[in-house]
Amino acid sequence: MELFYYMVFGALGAVVAALELSKSNKDRVNTSPAFNSFKNNYLLVYSLMMAGDWLQGPYVYYLYTTYGFGKGEIGQLFIAGFGSSMLFGTIVGSLADKQGRKRASVTYCITYILSCITKHSPQYKVLMLGRILGGIATSLLFSAFESWLVAEHFKRGFDQQWLSLTFSKAIFLGNGLVAILSGLFGNLLVDTLNLGPVSPFDAASIFLAIGMAVILSSWTENYGDSSDNKDLLTQFKGAAVAIASDEKIALLGAIQSLFEGSMYTFVFLWTPALSPSDEEIPHGFIFATFMLASMLGSSIASRLLARNSTRVESYMQIVFVISSASLLLPILTNFLVTPSKVKGGGISFAGCLQLLGFCTFEACVGIFWPSIMKMRSQYIPEEARSTIMNFFRIPLNIFVCIVLYNVDAFPITVMFGMCSIFLFVASILQRRLAAIGDKPKTEDWAMLKEKDGEAEPLNDP
Repeated sequence: MELFYYMVFGALGAVVAALELSKSNKDRVNTSPAFNSFKNNYLLVYSLMMAGDWLQGPYVYYLYTTYGFGKGEIGQLFIAGFGSSMLFGTIVGSLADKQGRKRASVTYCITYILSCITKHSPQYKVLMLGRILGGIATSLLFSAFESWLVAEHFKRGFDQQWLSLTFSKAIFLGNGLVAILSGLFGNLLVDTLNLGPVSPFDAASIFLAIGMAVILSSWTENYGDSSDNKDLLTQFKGAAVAIASDEKIALLGAIQSLFEGSMYTFVFLWTPALSPSDEEIPHGFIFATFMLASMLGSSIASRLLARNSTRVESYMQIVFVISSASLLLPILTNFLVTPSKVKGGGISFAGCLQLLGFCTFEACVGIFWPSIMKMRSQYIPEEARSTIMNFFRIPLNIFVCIVLYNVDAFPITVMFGMCSIFLFVASILQRRLAAIGDKPKTEDWAMLKEKDGEAEPLNDP
């Protein structure tokens, strides 16, 4: 069965290479030297930031086990991370809009480096502090950098279509190639050089520090709504009103939460799904295969986004349906394929089928990221971009915390079925978004602010 893993990896690699090498002029976008310099600077920073994140992922659980913590205590630590992202995400998002996205990006680097340092301590309270810091950093990673990019892109007068080029390249590199190289580098540090399970966190700190130096030396500051009279509560209220008053923003938030909730649940489920009878599976190699599938998706997305005739709102309906079907495979194989009663051994036939389905899902993830970034740049008002993006993450984090807390309470087929339903609902909401995407907003952000400003004097004594 080892040959099967190499065949899947090789096939995916060949398709990705063929797609990248066969791009025609129709698939390419003519840009300017100034934009290329700007894009390459952002891609360098984003790749360093993602390297700092990817290096840690495979070793967090393992590190906690080496410190002697059980499954329950480790679960609490993970819940603390997602809970922290939920509680503090909207606050740091609003601060990013008000105090500056460059400052927020530097804060991400500092916060995540501090989180990495806590991993040297076996004390539960110190590790809990590290998870809280990591949750805050995650909120900044998925809002501040994208908000800075979108604002800076338009501030410099670049074509809107070129933004999609940066998005797709960022996902291809940061969520694909960098993830694979980080996995291999982490494996080199821990298994080959025997530097211990803390070494990937130290390496992550170095990459984050290098990225912070590049940000400080080459980025300019930009803001959302930097009005001096706007406190955090007013910003929250404004963001909530923007979501409630514009159906497109509300739909986009629901679609993002449904897809990302399913994606994060999948992260916890794929290992037990592929090894239900304790089969020996190469976790690192499968992870690299998933990232290669994600690269395939981002490569497809770059072609789709380069064409003016193709609407992102239209093709994402199909992507959500395919992703929904791919996560039904564990349920289908459970009914159609007789499970092996032998403990251990290599991956089963049902496991092979599921692996192919999971690679399809990861390819959909690769299409999803640059596509949702494109839609966010179109529909979310610049003045509260980071705040609204972190509002979207609140239901996601609640959902993941519930799943983590009840991970042993439901059969794995029920969990996959729930994810599949969520993804199908996302396709229905995406269809609605496509139908109303061209309609003007009922009220734009400026009008909402004017109304807010008119109402405020009434509150004065």
